[in-house]
Amino acid sequence: MSSLPSIVEPYWRDSVSLPSFPKLDGDISVDVVVVGGGISGITTAYLLATQGARVALLEADRLLNGTTGHTTAKITAQHDLVYDEFLNHFGKEKARLYYDACMDALGFIRRTVEQHEIDCDFCEQDAYIYTTSSSSFQKLVKEWEAYERLGIDGAFVESIPLPLPVKAAVVMKRQAQFHPLKYLVKLVDAMTKAGVAIYEYTPVADIEQGKRLSVVTRDKKRVECDHVAICSHFPFYDGGFYFSRMYAERSYVLGVTITEPYPGGMYLSADNPKRSVRSAAANGETLILIGGENHKTGQGVPTMRHYEALSSFASQLFTVKDIRYRWSAQDLTTLDKMPYIGPMTADAPNIYVATGYRKWGMTNGTTAGMLLSDLILGRDNQYRDLYSPSRFYADPSVKQFFTTNLDVAKHLLAGKIEPAIRRPQDLARGEGAVVSVNGKRAGAYKDENGTLHVVDTTCTHMGCELEWNSGDRTWDCPCHGSRFSIDGDVVEGPAKQPLTRIELDESS
Repeated sequence: MSSLPSIVEPYWRDSVSLPSFPKLDGDISVDVVVVGGGISGITTAYLLATQGARVALLEADRLLNGTTGHTTAKITAQHDLVYDEFLNHFGKEKARLYYDACMDALGFIRRTVEQHEIDCDFCEQDAYIYTTSSSSFQKLVKEWEAYERLGIDGAFVESIPLPLPVKAAVVMKRQAQFHPLKYLVKLVDAMTKAGVAIYEYTPVADIEQGKRLSVVTRDKKRVECDHVAICSHFPFYDGGFYFSRMYAERSYVLGVTITEPYPGGMYLSADNPKRSVRSAAANGETLILIGGENHKTGQGVPTMRHYEALSSFASQLFTVKDIRYRWSAQDLTTLDKMPYIGPMTADAPNIYVATGYRKWGMTNGTTAGMLLSDLILGRDNQYRDLYSPSRFYADPSVKQFFTTNLDVAKHLLAGKIEPAIRRPQDLARGEGAVVSVNGKRAGAYKDENGTLHVVDTTCTHMGCELEWNSGDRTWDCPCHGSRFSIDGDVVEGPAKQPLTRIELDESS
């Protein structure tokens, strides 16, 4: 079995030179501010700019460096086993609308690739959900029956091209995959030519409401505008208590090379732990992306074990030559599994939010860009009510709300009473752990040079105690999914403020 690479980075960046943009250094005025430089933010800005709107896009870090840059880049309406569930909870019309929205997003990407002649490895693939377990067989039968009721182009099959002993599978025809950064870099080029002003390293702190909206950056710069589209993964401006209406999950990916030819197709297991398989073109060779091992952020087994489990699965499927890449992603799931896209609250109709894509950001993020641009331009859109953030369904929303927030309470309490026994000095190089500093809980990481990085492990969002993520070398919150670097900087929200750094003295 090949050893796991030490660098945690997607393969996308090896073949794309990302453009760079300045930091906002003064006050400006535009029609629309888009916050967040992932696929939803870029699609929104691109569509608005091509219709003549004056747009500024503000990104807290580098463009395309967040969730979009860590995707497996499937463009599909097959979002796990959801259509039977959606039929039961929302009815036939809304379940079909969800499928149509995803297929519209796929069609938009296909047309955009053709229009701009984008070389992004776009290709059609059939998508499969399979089971190797008798316990999941009936779930697949029900999902196929949902496909039939909704008129989804697919089939129920008893085998798949992968060398797996499957009991059954549901296939959705003519889905797609691509290289997301090659695609989005071209959109960025097109929208800058259309006049979009892009600012990197410009985190936003607040939105002030008045005659016009005022977006205030952390450096106290102001952008006056009429509309704000928050496409920042987790909404930085939480006017709707979104932290209590979503939960964060991490998942893991390996990029491997194999000896045998890949049979084609995109695959997802119906069983747990989840397994995902597809191919990708990388530097003139075929790379196989092996994903899965989902768990709530900050919870579960030591994170390196997830990579090791994927490595073992890859070796069961193929003759693995090398493991070239490993990376992880963080995704947000809403109470009813449909994204929140639209006005954040009834009291702020010109502040829009797009979040909660689960693990299907390429289709849901594109849907968000199309829907938000229509809403801002005053156009009708058939998906407006489906994705409205103000919706609330008694089943499953109430049950999931209490389940999610009881889980938060459990981990909040558990972290406060967990004893910290080890001292920072006891750590080996490359090791991180909860430690005791002057009798108090803290977090320490000793880097390869022997330097200690010590922080207060109390999350700055709502006070939960953080857990060490050995796979990505971050401090993760088990309550709402915030993540921090070894020096306490915010990596993922909803937290806005960094952790307090702790300076050690010799007696610590």
